[in-house]
Amino acid sequence: MTHSIQADSGWRVWWQLTRPHTLTASFAPVFLGTMIAIHYSTLNWPLFLAMLIASLLIQAATNMFNEYYDYARGLDTEESVGIGGAIVRNGVSPKTVLALAFLLYAISAVLGLYIAAATSWWLLAVGGIGMLVGFFYTGGPYPIAYTPLGELFSGLFMGFLIVIVAFFVQTGTITPTAIMLAIPSTLLVAAIMMANNIRDMVGDKKSGRRTLAILAGRPAAVMIFMWFFILAYVWIILLVVFSIVTPWALLVLLSIKKPAKVIMTFKRYTEPLQVMPAMKDTGITNTLFSFLLAIGLLVDYFL
Repeated sequence: MTHSIQADSGWRVWWQLTRPHTLTASFAPVFLGTMIAIHYSTLNWPLFLAMLIASLLIQAATNMFNEYYDYARGLDTEESVGIGGAIVRNGVSPKTVLALAFLLYAISAVLGLYIAAATSWWLLAVGGIGMLVGFFYTGGPYPIAYTPLGELFSGLFMGFLIVIVAFFVQTGTITPTAIMLAIPSTLLVAAIMMANNIRDMVGDKKSGRRTLAILAGRPAAVMIFMWFFILAYVWIILLVVFSIVTPWALLVLLSIKKPAKVIMTFKRYTEPLQVMPAMKDTGITNTLFSFLLAIGLLVDYFL
């Protein structure tokens, strides 16, 4: 079966450059952290929106850095799956992509200044570290994406840390419950990266990457991937069993069919285009899980 990848045109070029299926990795943790916070303080909408926009911009910029540096290293071609394709398929200047990424970083930095001024100046350091991780994920002489640490860094910085910062922005503090509720987000964001690395194993191995998926081998990588999902759901069940969070948190179980389908797809298919829908569904799982958990917390708040 022959697959072809068509070039985009008009606004779709720029939209695909952000890799929209990955943006849930920043939206969902902000939303979740904010919904946890309403149990402790009144929702500050300007700070919530500033945090949300800054996180989305940093994620989009990180994807653009990925696009630029993978092109610069000769890894992306017109047939590459899962890329924005602005450079290799749509003829956008690499310098334009890099400049746009830094522009998004600059805007997010301004938003960060506003958030820090309203809360704590320590957040500038936290945000700065997060931005550095985003850049060095594929940039610099030793990209994080080329190592087995990709899932760890993405989970901690795009999952756990964003939930905690979103919570802190609203409350000015950090609680054990917030930390525990950030754990599933860590696992699910790591799962998004693992899905990407399993899909790209063949090309990544040729390019010299040593991702966790490559080191573990495909069967073991899919098993690890599956356990990211299992642990996220079991963690919430345990928090409910031990009365740490409301039973309404079990609403997350309504999303369980999605990761089950994802795992079946990765076990059945190996071609990048065949598993691409499952990778998108991994991002959707993260969104659904965080949204349902947040709704459960919201219901408990009003009851």
